[in-house]
Formats: sequence, C-alpha cells, structure tokens
Amino acid sequence: MVGDVGGTNCRFALVDPSSDHPLLDGTEAFEIDAFPTLEAAIDRFLDGRRAEEAVIAVAGPVDDGRAALTNGHWDMSEAALKDQGFQVARLLNDYEALALAIPRLTTEDLGDLGGPAEGEPNGTIAILGAGTGLGVGALVRNGPSTAVAVTEGGHMAFAPTDELEIEILRRLTARFGRASLERILSGPGLVNLYDALADIRDQKPEPLDPEDIAKRADAGDGLAQEVLDRFFRIYGAAAGDYALTFGAVGGVYLGGGIAPKMLDRLQASGFREAFEAKGRFAAYVAAIPTRVILHKYAALLGAGAAPLNG
Repeated sequence: MVGDVGGTNCRFALVDPSSDHPLLDGTEAFEIDAFPTLEAAIDRFLDGRRAEEAVIAVAGPVDDGRAALTNGHWDMSEAALKDQGFQVARLLNDYEALALAIPRLTTEDLGDLGGPAEGEPNGTIAILGAGTGLGVGALVRNGPSTAVAVTEGGHMAFAPTDELEIEILRRLTARFGRASLERILSGPGLVNLYDALADIRDQKPEPLDPEDIAKRADAGDGLAQEVLDRFFRIYGAAAGDYALTFGAVGGVYLGGGIAPKMLDRLQASGFREAFEAKGRFAAYVAAIPTRVILHKYAALLGAGAAPLNG
C-alpha cells in the first residue's frame, strides 16, 4: 500500500512493487480532518483488505521513522504502522516521493512552462510546489548515480526583486516576524499576499480564501488579478533561485495543488520571465526547462518506487 499525506488531503492506492512500470490500483482520497489518525484513514481505505508493506509520503520532515505534518494535526510513525499489521513500513517526505516519480512520468503527465524541450539527460532536477505549504526537493543525478535531496527549502527567506516586493516584505515581516517563501507561495500565502497588496493599494482586504481570489481574478477584479500575477512572478523567481541552488540543469518541476489548477494563467504569467531574470546567470537558467506535474497521484508513483529500507 502506498500513501500521500498532505496538509489537507490524503491519498492511498495499492501497487505491485515488483513491476518495472507499476500501476496504481484502487486509488482513493480523503480529507485529513475526517480522521483522527493516519491509521484510521488507512483502515477506511483498506476496508478489510490486507497489504504486507506500507510506504507513506508525508508533507513534513521525517526523523527516525516518525513524522508530524507541518500544516496538519497527525503524528505518524513507522512503529504505529507495524502495530497496525504491516510487516514493513516506511515514512518518507512527500517531495522525496515526487523526486522518485519524475522518471516515471510521461509527456502527458507534464505541462510546459517554457525553456528547451529537454534538460541535461543526467542533470539534477529540482522540484518545488505550492499547495497547503511549499515543498522543495531535488533528484540529484551524476552520471549513473542518483540520490534524493530532502529539504525544508520552502522555509527559506523571501527575497524581493523590486520595490513593490520590498513593500510586501515589510508587511509580512511586521505580521509574522520572519517572512519565508511559504508565507507567500502556498494557499494561505496567496491570502497573505492579497492582504499585503490590498494594504499597499489602500484597499480594505476582505476575508477571502484562495479559491475566492482566483474566482475574482477570473471575473476581472483588478486587485485579485494583480495578486495572482505577482504570486506567479514570485513563484518563478523562487524556482530560478532553486535551479541555481541545486544546479538543476535537468529541469525544474512544479508539484503542489496550485500550479495544475491554474495552469493556463500560470503559462500566461510572468513566471518564466522571473525564472530567467538572474543577472549574470540568465543564460544558465534559460537553458533549463520548467514543467508542471499534472499527474494527480505522482507522489503515490514515487512512494511505490521508494526502497523499503530507506
């Protein structure tokens, strides 16, 4: 059994790990808040069926077989999964699972955000994704050798690139004390950005959620459109910074829930322009492709590819 546990939803499937191209069977998704524990959600998914092994990708750091959601209430452990009846159990960070999924994705699983058709075939790939939080990782490739970099890079400091973003930073710093990228590049961060821009434009912010902001932008609301345009420019600048950090000449891939839902607007935004705006290293990042992961269960594919011994 494989699982993908985020801050809002969890997804499960059965998979045959012995297959070179494993298929996900019986995929189901549930809301986190509907269950008190991971084990309760697994019981609901299995519904009397049995699986000998469990690999669960989680949106948070994994330490010595234990994990707590960064943006959720579940505490999880490999020991608890074994107590539930699994012979072998492994927890891994969700962006480790996404990194492992990259080689299993097809062109139909990806949306184009600009750059060349292909990156360096053995080059490192960076993955980041705005959703409930901001996940960051990398598939480090050096010839025939590969490894996954598991990070908490979403909590790096936000680096403004113009005067408006400096004003945004001032407001976020006054509110939170420290403004990480996740304070902007996430669902809650989109609301933070809306509040900051409303204040800058001398408008009274309304209590909106991310979906409300997107709907208002689609309806022609000027402030909501500015919020989304700025969100995607900051997203592109951050993606370019991670490309430089990881040396990701193999490509930069966007996971998370926001990019697939807003693909058309993202493609029409200043994302790629901001991605390439790296001064002396503009040519370096211009040679790097940027893609959106469209496969709804990519982390489950990656969990199925993960070694059970960690």
